[in-house]
Amino acid sequence: MIGNLAPIARLCLGNMAATADHFMYFAFGSNLLKERLQLANPSAIFHCTGRLKDYTLNFGLWGAHIDNRWHGGVATIEQKEGGEVWGVVWRMSNDHLASLDQQEGVDMGMYFPLEVTVETDDGALLCRTYQMNRFHACPPSPQYKQTAAPATMGYSHPSLLDTHTLNVKILDMDLSESHRYNCLGFEPVYHNTVLAS
Repeated sequence: MIGNLAPIARLCLGNMAATADHFMYFAFGSNLLKERLQLANPSAIFHCTGRLKDYTLNFGLWGAHIDNRWHGGVATIEQKEGGEVWGVVWRMSNDHLASLDQQEGVDMGMYFPLEVTVETDDGALLCRTYQMNRFHACPPSPQYKQTAAPATMGYSHPSLLDTHTLNVKILDMDLSESHRYNCLGFEPVYHNTVLAS
């Protein structure tokens, strides 16, 4: 990250992206789906769509774990100058900070919380988000795609309906990179469609 192009991103200790009673959460993967997020975090309310600059979206697995409930890669963000990740900002009660951390596997060391600056139509917002620890790339499973794909359809922001929307370029990878994605012992499947994260 270089100069003023860099978003603020640091370990989020406590409620650094919070006010007295709520915090803002930037979702870019399966938590785009309101119904999934609200299962354990019923206070989550849609606030706006937004863009996280100097990051890209990727899919993968945590550390040496080659299996999970999704049976494939799950979304994470990686720092990359000039990149961008589109997602949804949720307003959540501080009462659900611990349950969100638990859902994201913070206690197991799967993801770690970050404080990031998200660009929105109404200006910059300081938000909590999550990045995978000890990440290695792996394509998302059909189950994950089926959960995440419908999630973007409820938002009318143009950038969430065009190619930025779904953030996924991983399935358009060229053959020279295919070894990166053979993480579960199967050959990667190549598609030309853009899929939701």
